[in-house]
Amino acid sequence: MVYVRQEKLPNLKEYKYSGVDHSLLSRYVLKPFYTNVVIKCFPMWMAPNLITLSGFAFIIANVLTLLWYTPTLDQDCPPWVYFSWSAGLFLYQTFDAVDGSQARRTHQSGPLGELFDHGVDALNTSLEVLIFAASQNFGLGWKTVFALFGSLLTFYVQTWDEYHTKTLTLGIVSGPVEGIVIITLVYAFTGVMGGGSFWQQPLLPLLGVPQLAFIPDYLYQMPFNEWYMVQGGTVLVLNTIQSSINVIKARRDRGDRSRGALLGLLPFFGTWILIPAYLHLNPEILHNHLVPFVFFAGLLNAYSVGQIITAHLVKLDFPYWNVLTIPLAYGVVDSLGPFLKSHIGVGWPSALGDGDYEVAYMFSMLGMAIGVYGSFVVDVIITICDYLDIWCLTIKHPWNEEAEAKKAQ
Repeated sequence: MVYVRQEKLPNLKEYKYSGVDHSLLSRYVLKPFYTNVVIKCFPMWMAPNLITLSGFAFIIANVLTLLWYTPTLDQDCPPWVYFSWSAGLFLYQTFDAVDGSQARRTHQSGPLGELFDHGVDALNTSLEVLIFAASQNFGLGWKTVFALFGSLLTFYVQTWDEYHTKTLTLGIVSGPVEGIVIITLVYAFTGVMGGGSFWQQPLLPLLGVPQLAFIPDYLYQMPFNEWYMVQGGTVLVLNTIQSSINVIKARRDRGDRSRGALLGLLPFFGTWILIPAYLHLNPEILHNHLVPFVFFAGLLNAYSVGQIITAHLVKLDFPYWNVLTIPLAYGVVDSLGPFLKSHIGVGWPSALGDGDYEVAYMFSMLGMAIGVYGSFVVDVIITICDYLDIWCLTIKHPWNEEAEAKKAQ
């Protein structure tokens, strides 16, 4: 399948990265650390995309330890596991931030770096949800699904915002900066406290807050990890509203109608009508095979985000269609028939059956997602590399200051 038509490739040479970071933590702490210390650890021959991929390897290592020690996301791990998750996420954030500096100092900045960086971030988003869920002992259930929804929506909205405004905007408090730093501290603190079971305790009694008359019992007994979800949901709503305002303003400034831009949120929310419906109709997947389903949902979202980024780079129309929703929609329709028949007496038989067949179909969806997203990544990277005469993970044309000076004369 062709994802980028040849006539659109010249737009790659018009691409210029635009980003605004309002974070005080980034400005006064992290960026000085990256530019004065970390960047000196990487040789000039190392390609920026290789740095990005190397950082992602730490996340893969974290996922492997998760699958070994707590595959059900509800077991306490040895303290060193939580410390390794904290270190791995910090190193991922560091490598992800430094790749841009490496691109500038090696004169390798370009649209491929934007695509590669965002693509890796999209994959990390769903994987980090599993690690965070394990650190909180969420288990295989709706809490993990809610956390997945929040994380994927945050990344989708950020990418949708950048497509329309042409600028990546990070606020005073943002997920890629403060959010990741907070999570690294949570992982480390979990290790200190002996495991994720610590976060199952009610927050207010532990802090010594008396149960006053106006505080409902369920709120007073709400554990730490549920308060995290309340806080995260509040930030999610505020960020989504702010991004919508940014998009509306940018479209109006260009004389475009904003209503059409807001329709770009429908693919995500349409998908997330199907996901909880599928899990509700298939409790075997929700309570016993949620981890591979999260892999599927993460790839589905990464494919949507990858299409948006590619459309931004080569100036294509906004991509509303995601082929990976087809098997998910079929799974919902197939499971809905027996559900309706058992509840209202009218329905249709399932073609897939239940039990092992449900699980096999879910793994088939995961396999399809790997194939579709893999073909997308390979095709787009090869197309861009061929057109720009560059390599993805190595530097094909090292910067030569003397040669470039002669060309300029």
